[in-house]
Amino acid sequence: MDAGRQRLDPTVADRLVAARERRQVGDAGLLQPDDERRMVGDSLRVGLGEADADLVREGVAVHRGEIYPGPRMRAVGTASELALLVRDRGPAVVLTGAGMSTESGIPDFRSASGIWADVDPFEVASIDAFRRDPLRVWRWYGPRIGGLLAAQPNAGHVALAALERAGHVRAVVTQNIDLLHTRAGSTAVIEVHGSIARFPCLACGAEETLEAILAQLETREAPFCSDCAEIVKPGVVMFGELLPADAMERAERLVRETGLLLVVGSSLQVWPVAGLPGDTVRAGGALAIVNLEETPYDAEAEIVVRGPSASVLDEVARALDARAENA
Repeated sequence: MDAGRQRLDPTVADRLVAARERRQVGDAGLLQPDDERRMVGDSLRVGLGEADADLVREGVAVHRGEIYPGPRMRAVGTASELALLVRDRGPAVVLTGAGMSTESGIPDFRSASGIWADVDPFEVASIDAFRRDPLRVWRWYGPRIGGLLAAQPNAGHVALAALERAGHVRAVVTQNIDLLHTRAGSTAVIEVHGSIARFPCLACGAEETLEAILAQLETREAPFCSDCAEIVKPGVVMFGELLPADAMERAERLVRETGLLLVVGSSLQVWPVAGLPGDTVRAGGALAIVNLEETPYDAEAEIVVRGPSASVLDEVARALDARAENA
């Protein structure tokens, strides 16, 4: 698959889709109305709709005429067991999703009380919406930037940074755009959905810094490019946009090379990033998952830990003496 041509647009990626099959994500313009209603996520760590419950019977899921085996049950492990796996198969590559950020007080998108409960993501988080009415997008996005910056790294972010310094983590691949990994001290961070650090101008190609944007937002609803005066775009990947080719190529290379991919706080339903664990498994690497809910890859994992990512990762770091080594 050409990483540079992968879009964040939602074709349906069910939680029960076979973990060994990666699907190329198509254009959002091809969605039918029923598909749009099933979509519950965005470029800031969105999730895609799950298989209808009434279509799952005796371990089989049916979607659009295709039949997939249901997930086999995987015994739930502990943080101590995860620490042993990191020690034996590391340094790990870590893939993080919304669960890392919700524990810092950043609301998610998929839950009943999430952000998409009150707003249509196609109206505020797609590239078509931005081109059509950038001011409306910024009226929604501007306040969110302040909220993201007010959040603080939690114990999980700090633990991953400590594990990196101790040599147990090679890199963090994140779907989150909030900069919390970098602020916690991680240095090898790959932001596959962009971030709020940069704000490109689609008209002339220039970029504005976060500091410049914050200064403008104090007096205006939509910040503009200092070179050509056009409204700049948030530096996150919106629906309809290509994922950053360099970031995806690095992520794909890392997950194929690693002896252990540790997935933290991700439902693994946002494609094409959701296909990365399959790359690790096919290449012979081990997969570990820390998430409060089931994922499509649980049956492929060496260990699944059900628990808050912050406390689980903190316990892993302490078990490996990463905290002591970096105190």
